Amino acid sequence: MPRTPRPAVLGLIGNTPLIEATRLDTGPCQLFLKLESQNPGGSIKDRVGLWMVEAAERDGRLKPGATIIEATAGNTGLGLALIARAKGYRLVLVVPDKMAAEKVLQLKALGAVVHVVRSDVGKGHPDYYQDFAARIAEETGAFYVNQFGNPANPAAHEESTGPEIFAQMNHDVDAIVCGVGSGGTLTGLTRFFRRASPKTGFVLADPKGSILANYVRTGHVGVAGSWMVEGIGEDFVPPIADLTGVTAAYEIPDSESFAAARELLRAEGVHGGSSTGTLLAAALRYCREQTTPKRVVTLVCDTGTRYLSKVYNDNWMIDHGLLPRKTFGDLRDLIARRFDEGGVVSVTPSDPLQTAFVRMRYAEVSQLPVIDGGRIVGLLDETDILQRVRANPANFGTPSGEAMTTHLEILSPRAGFGALQAVLDRGLVAIVAEGDVFYGLITRFDLLNHLRLKAA
Repeated sequence: MPRTPRPAVLGLIGNTPLIEATRLDTGPCQLFLKLESQNPGGSIKDRVGLWMVEAAERDGRLKPGATIIEATAGNTGLGLALIARAKGYRLVLVVPDKMAAEKVLQLKALGAVVHVVRSDVGKGHPDYYQDFAARIAEETGAFYVNQFGNPANPAAHEESTGPEIFAQMNHDVDAIVCGVGSGGTLTGLTRFFRRASPKTGFVLADPKGSILANYVRTGHVGVAGSWMVEGIGEDFVPPIADLTGVTAAYEIPDSESFAAARELLRAEGVHGGSSTGTLLAAALRYCREQTTPKRVVTLVCDTGTRYLSKVYNDNWMIDHGLLPRKTFGDLRDLIARRFDEGGVVSVTPSDPLQTAFVRMRYAEVSQLPVIDGGRIVGLLDETDILQRVRANPANFGTPSGEAMTTHLEILSPRAGFGALQAVLDRGLVAIVAEGDVFYGLITRFDLLNHLRLKAA
C-alpha cells in the first residue's frame, strides 16, 4: 500500500515568531515574546501533541484508526484534536469544568469526544481529570497519551522550541520565564539550554494557589488552593517536571494575570490567554527587579480568542471580582450590570417583542428593563412575551411598551439589606433607582455572587 503523506497543516507547527515588547515597562531589561499562539492549533501544545503522537506511531503503540485518550486543561487537547483529525484517529478528552467554553466548542468542532469533570477535586478522586482519563484508557484499551509522564513532551521543546529561541535571540539569552502545567516546556528548555547556554536562568511563573512556586523555594509540597488561570499550576509535582534549573519563582494572583493579558493586547497588540498573563506578569516583575540589563524571553502560550468569554469579558471579570469597580457602600455595590457603565441590556417601549427576545437570548437573561430617556418605565420578562405571542406569533411585532409590567419594585440605593431580601424572597427582581436615575437590577444570583465574593 502507498504510504499516506503527512498532512500539510502539521508542517506549520513550530518556527513561531519572536518579537520584543516595546511598550511595556520592563525596567532595565529587554523582554521578548515567543508567539506560540501562531501555531496552527493556536498554542504551544501543538508541538507536544505532534511529538507524542508521532513517537507512539514510531514505536508501535499507536496503530492506524486507533483511539487516543488524554486529560487536558485545553490546549494539549486542541493540539491533539488537530493532529488526530489530520491523521485519522478518534480522540477522547477529559477536561476540567473551569475550561473556557471556546475551547470545548473548538474541540467538538474538530470531532473530539469531550468529558467534562470537576475542577474542585484533587489527584486520587475518581472525578479528577487525569484519573478519569486513565480509567477510560484502561477500560477500553485505547492509547493514553499521558502528557504528564510522556518523555516525548519535553523532547518537543528540547528539540524544537529551545533551538528556535536560541537562534532567534542570536545565542544571547539571560533568562526564560515559563509556567508548569505538565512540566514539558520547562524540562525541555532546561535540557537544551544547559548544553547550549549554561548562563541562561529559568524563572517560574505560577498561579497563586498552585503548590509549585512554594515547592521550588522550600522543597515541600504544600496544600493547593484554587485558581482560575487555565493550563498551568498544579496540586502535585508532575513526574516529568525538572524544577532544578529554576532560579526565581513568582506566585501570581488571578487578578494580576488577567490584567497583564489585557494590557498585553492593549499595549503590544498581542492577544494571549490567561496563562500568558501569568507568564507576562512574572516576567515584568523579574525584569523590573533587575539592576543590570538582561535579555529575557517569555511565551505567549496560546491565543486570547479562546478566552473572550472570560479574560476579555468585563461582565465575567466583574462577577469574579477581578476587575476594579467604584464602590458606594450601598445597594449599588450589588448591581452586577450597572446602567451608567453601559452594562444593562434593555429595550425601549417602542422596540418590538422580537428585539426584546433576541436581546434576552444574547445576554442569557430572562427579563429586561424597559428604558425611556434614561428612566425605567417597565420590566419585560419571558412570560410577558409568551402571553402575547402564544396564540399569534405575528405579535412578535408588538411594541415592548404594550407587554411590559409597570408595577415595579423600586428600591433606593440606601435601602437596607432587609428591604432587598424582602423583594427577592417574593421571587421578584429588585430595581435600584432614585427619582429619574436608574442604576440597575439586582437578582437573587447577584446577591449570591456578592456573598460568595465577600466570603472569599
